[in-house]
Amino acid sequence: MNQQDIQNIRSDYAASSLSEKDTAADPIKQFDKWFNEALKSEQSEPTAMTLATATHDGRPSARIVLMKGFDREGFSFYTNYLSRKGKELAKNPLGAVVFFWDSLERQVRIEGTIEKLDRATSEKYFMTRPRASQLGAVVSPQSQEIEGREVLEEKLKNAETQYADKDVPKPSHWGGYILKPRLIEFWQGRRSRLHDRIVYKKIDNKTWKKVRLAP
Repeated sequence: MNQQDIQNIRSDYAASSLSEKDTAADPIKQFDKWFNEALKSEQSEPTAMTLATATHDGRPSARIVLMKGFDREGFSFYTNYLSRKGKELAKNPLGAVVFFWDSLERQVRIEGTIEKLDRATSEKYFMTRPRASQLGAVVSPQSQEIEGREVLEEKLKNAETQYADKDVPKPSHWGGYILKPRLIEFWQGRRSRLHDRIVYKKIDNKTWKKVRLAP
């Protein structure tokens, strides 16, 4: 495909609209409404979110992770603490996530601080994971260089033998994080690129201010 063909790829969004009066005063309630609509839509991965982190000197990185819960405290996900994102969060706890639900022509951006969940919460979630996922968390040195896939397959085989007749324990290097939001933006695609953007900004520990941004 040539450069001109790439430049001509575009869609004109017309599925819905978003106004101040149609959004809840509480952004978590608004997210709950949109998330449930995403669950009912044809989204293949409605919990998928792009997580952006940065080093202490501002070098960014991003990847897709799966949201595993949300409430008034924030949005949670699980990963390897020794992964690149884990190491970056240890030195710079600021982060952001983006949900994109293309079938609804919607996007949600969330910015805030990211903290580790307590060990008991991580343990409880780990025990609900499929056994194969538990073993994967045990054997994978996430983000580290390895010589080949056979290294992982050999480690997995050994772990399957080691834990053949017992529960797989949560590794100490694996657990949950929670993003505590300070800003949440709801984006609804509209025609002619005049998209609707409603943003909630936290002005203290309890109060949210709702404003509209130009697209």
